[in-house]
Amino acid sequence: MSLTSRNVNLKSIPDGMPTLDNFEIVNVDVVPAKDGEITVRNHWMSVDPYMRGRMTGIKSYADPFVVGEVMTGGAVGEIIHSGHPDFAVGDQVVHMNGWREVFTDNVDTMKAMGLRKIDTRMIPAQAYLGIAGMPGLTAYAGLYKVGEFEPGNTVLVSGAAGAVGSVVCQLAKADGGKVIGLAGSDDKCKWLESHGVDSAINYKTTENLSKSIAKAAPNGIDVYFENVGGAALEAAINNMAMFGRIAACGMISQYNNAAPEPGPSNLVNIVAKSLKIQGFIVTNYQNYAAEYVTKLGQLMAAGKIKSEETIEDGIDNAGTAFLRLFSGDKQGKMLVKLT
Repeated sequence: MSLTSRNVNLKSIPDGMPTLDNFEIVNVDVVPAKDGEITVRNHWMSVDPYMRGRMTGIKSYADPFVVGEVMTGGAVGEIIHSGHPDFAVGDQVVHMNGWREVFTDNVDTMKAMGLRKIDTRMIPAQAYLGIAGMPGLTAYAGLYKVGEFEPGNTVLVSGAAGAVGSVVCQLAKADGGKVIGLAGSDDKCKWLESHGVDSAINYKTTENLSKSIAKAAPNGIDVYFENVGGAALEAAINNMAMFGRIAACGMISQYNNAAPEPGPSNLVNIVAKSLKIQGFIVTNYQNYAAEYVTKLGQLMAAGKIKSEETIEDGIDNAGTAFLRLFSGDKQGKMLVKLT
């Protein structure tokens, strides 16, 4: 017996902004699980900004995608065949074999990449790709472990309506912070303020971003959660308080540049204000996952934090979902529903 899956292969390396021509849907046969393996039908898959860095053909903190081969990423699915005693047919699992509908793989190999069973009775399956998964843990690690947030701090978040940024905003607000969010549309700003953000700034329409931040935070920024880079970083540095901390999670404004753009002109303020800036990768903070999920459960039960998702339907629209990360045409976590 064999199964069929449609997979998304990297067809070509993008030159600047990716296009749908960089992706290719291919049909493949899938052999059901043998000893030590599981076969999974994916129900949800994630697209994330970091994947753009894996489309360059150059190794960074993660191996690059290979032209002509299936891409990978976070996904949630159901086991339909099992050859491993720890996993049964019907188990729901989160794993890194996204960008495909069905697959068979070795359990030990998948465990090394984060395979685990999930409980969907209290938390929806797709939340394990967002607020209860990597984006949520990224927000938690960056805010508390890197940014050293304390109650009463003023927090600035760029990309505030995105998968990570929206969680940062809600965590900081729930713990007594003053929160300022940067987003790219009035609708996103209204959504942020409806979720407790003290001040949301549309960076695309404000006449002077630095002055807008100064007006919202006259005493300065204690923690800046960096998702965007470029002009947002420069404006944030202008407004950091003494001994402020910058948690550099990503710089999505730079990912599709054909050539590097000049850096912020005000880096001297890092010295003058005794700032601390640290980049971080969530995989280095996996040991805090249980701590975060415990906190998340308490906050969700109290109604202090909510999940927001933008969904594309079907594997055929996986490339479209990915491109929406860079157009800004989404809110919260960008997902693809496969079944």
